[in-house]
Amino acid sequence: MREDVRRWFQERTSHAADWQASKLVDVKGDTKVSVVLPALNEQETVGAIVRKIRTRLVERHGLVDELIVMDSGSTDGTYDAAVEAGAKVVRREEVLSDFEPLPGKGEVLWRSLAATTGDILVFVDSDLHDFTTTFVTGLLGPLLSMPEVQLVKATYDRHLHHGDTVVPAGGGRVTELVARPVLNMHWPQLAGFVQPLSGEYAARRTLLEQLPFPTGYGVEIGLLVDTLRLVGLDGLAQVDLSHRKHRNQEIGKLGRMSSEILQVVVERLRREGRLTMDSPATELTQFERDAEDYVLLTLDMEPHERPPMGTVAEYVARQAS
Repeated sequence: MREDVRRWFQERTSHAADWQASKLVDVKGDTKVSVVLPALNEQETVGAIVRKIRTRLVERHGLVDELIVMDSGSTDGTYDAAVEAGAKVVRREEVLSDFEPLPGKGEVLWRSLAATTGDILVFVDSDLHDFTTTFVTGLLGPLLSMPEVQLVKATYDRHLHHGDTVVPAGGGRVTELVARPVLNMHWPQLAGFVQPLSGEYAARRTLLEQLPFPTGYGVEIGLLVDTLRLVGLDGLAQVDLSHRKHRNQEIGKLGRMSSEILQVVVERLRREGRLTMDSPATELTQFERDAEDYVLLTLDMEPHERPPMGTVAEYVARQAS
C-alpha cells in the first residue's frame, strides 16, 4: 500500500462507537441533517429502519432533522410501511418533473437532493435486517466533527448466505472481484477503502451538487472516484459499522451489476484522458441452462447518468426561492 494511503487509512478510519449521538448533537449546531432511504419493494424491512431512526435520532436526540424514503417504483407495501413508521415518502416522479424517471438506485439518490433540505445527506439502504442507528451516527461523526471531510463511506463485514450456512465475511463479491482490482489499478489512492461499493454513506450537499450521478449500480464507484478528483483523499473518510446483513443476489444479477460498474469506470477513464478507445460495447450476454441446452440472455447495459444537480435549472430555482 502506498504510504499516503496507509497514512489516510490510519487517520480517516474510525469506528461507530467513536461517535455517540448525544455528543454529536453538541457539535451539530445549525447543520441540518437529512437521512434518505432509497427503496424498491422493501416492505419487510423499511418500517423497522424508519422506526428506529425516528424514535432515537429524530425524537430522542434531535440529531436527524429530516427522514425521507425515496420510492423507486415499489409495487408492494413499501409506501404504507414507511409512512406508518414515521417517514415522509417521496416517489421518484414527484420531484424534478422535467426529467422522465429512469430505473436504478442512482436515479433516486440523485432525485433525493431535490426532495430534501439538509446540509448533510445520509444514505442508508432499506433492505438491512440488522440495522442499528449507529449506521447513521457513525457516518455523521466525521462530517460534523471535521470540516475538511466531505464524504464518509461505511465499512463492515458482509454475510453470505449459502442455504442454511452463513459465511460471516463472504459477501461483497462484486467488490472483491471487480471494484477493488479496478480501483487499485487506476485510482490507487482509493485502495484504503474497505467497502468502496457500500450503500451506506454520507456527504455534504455542497459536494453532491457538483457530482454527476450514474443512474444504476455504478453510482457508488462513480461518486467515489469523482469525489476524489474534486476534494482529494483527505476529504474522504470511512467508518467501521461492524457488520451488515442483507439479502444476497444471485450470480446473474451480480454479473449485471459488475457490467454497470465497469461501464462507469471506463467513462471516468475517458474523461480523465487515460483511455482513448472508441465507446465500448454495452451488450452483455449471459447463459442459463434449460434442460440440456443453454439459453442466451443478451441485455443492453448502456449506462445512463444524471448531470450535477447544481446545473439543473429546476433545482437551482428551488434553492434560490
